[in-house]
Amino acid sequence: MAGLPASAERVQQALDAAGVEARVIELAVAARTAQQAADALGIAVGQIAKSLIFRTASTGRAVLVIAAGDRRVSETRIEQLVGESIERAEPAFVRDHSGFAIGGVAPVAHARPMITFIDTSLRRFATVWAAGGTPHCVFPIALDDLVRISGGTETVTDA
Repeated sequence: MAGLPASAERVQQALDAAGVEARVIELAVAARTAQQAADALGIAVGQIAKSLIFRTASTGRAVLVIAAGDRRVSETRIEQLVGESIERAEPAFVRDHSGFAIGGVAPVAHARPMITFIDTSLRRFATVWAAGGTPHCVFPIALDDLVRISGGTETVTDA
């Protein structure tokens, strides 16, 4: 863990505390998008578990969607699940609720609790890779572990 940025260390501590044996690694290049991460790791883009944060329009709640890198999240579908309109979250909202900057939002170790949905299409892979707290950090994780430690609900997110 020595040498990782503080936000990546926070993610590693959350993984350790949850009993997940995953290790946060630092990439030589930034991976702000699922495609960049997949290219850096030499894996399929669908194996990237991207963390997207939305804001509910009426109540201002944070909604985290952990989606496969090759899928587009249907905002209409997420609105059905939360029961109100959503909007893309501004960078300050994302940082305030997650504790991470856009491009490095991890699916765990958030500053505040969020409503969380996990894309069922990630089940195609034995292991998925998620952001580790910075655009340069990622970690591998089994989907069952990700569901457990994120507290997320599995659902179709692109319908």
